[in-house]
Amino acid sequence: MADDPKTRPNRHDLGRVFNEVPELYDRVRPGYPDELFEDLGAITGMDERSSVLEVGCGTGQATRTLAALGCPVTAVEPGADMAALARRRLASFHDVEVETSTFEEWDDRGRRFDVLVAASSWHWVDPSVAWQRAHDVLCPGGWTALLGHVVVRRPGEPEVYAETADLHERFCPENPDWRHPPLEEDVRTTDGGWGPVDDPGGLFGPTTVRWYPTVQWFNGDGFADLLRSQSLYRKLDRDVREPLLDAVAERIRMRMGDRASRRCLSVLRVGQRAE
Repeated sequence: MADDPKTRPNRHDLGRVFNEVPELYDRVRPGYPDELFEDLGAITGMDERSSVLEVGCGTGQATRTLAALGCPVTAVEPGADMAALARRRLASFHDVEVETSTFEEWDDRGRRFDVLVAASSWHWVDPSVAWQRAHDVLCPGGWTALLGHVVVRRPGEPEVYAETADLHERFCPENPDWRHPPLEEDVRTTDGGWGPVDDPGGLFGPTTVRWYPTVQWFNGDGFADLLRSQSLYRKLDRDVREPLLDAVAERIRMRMGDRASRRCLSVLRVGQRAE
């Protein structure tokens, strides 16, 4: 697939593809380790009195943990169906509000927050707006925390893409997005700054970075469903995506004993608002 800039989906279009499959997204996407939230609280001093803004809450996976800490949470989500599912999932928490909007267009109504959290969502926000807006909606001394997952591999360990690279090339040849996951040891060395998003300049102080190894296990059909929830696959035409993922599921059944791992490093990057 040629990567033609004239036909390449833009950041907002890709960000909204998750709205097509909210239930699937909620079922298969990994959450974040409890230790990550414990560290977030320890670094920022966040407690039940801290007001939290979550940008791109999706179906509310991270929101549930934040709400369980007792924090009042305002969550912003551009996908109407994702936001509706988040409201249902969070209905038992009385101090959580889910607002349907992009962060760029969101009406803050003058509200200011102690902590801004973005879980696997900050790269969908326009970088020309993101950091200044984050700085503006935080109280003096406030914090921004970016949460994410990096898919990794370990030497000698069976890995799904290595087992299915030929299928990806057969069904969608020359797609520049197909690649082997990086080695875990290499990813752990990238512990400076804000990671793969644009740098905020002088708007935020030095970052604290923490890594958390996690692993999920799937059968073939389950792994195919995981891929169906990802933008890399959702942006494919359905008549390309579905035969490819059916073939991936069959390959996992036949070559991997119907048991495949998805190894990740979850990451927390935290920085304080500069005054």
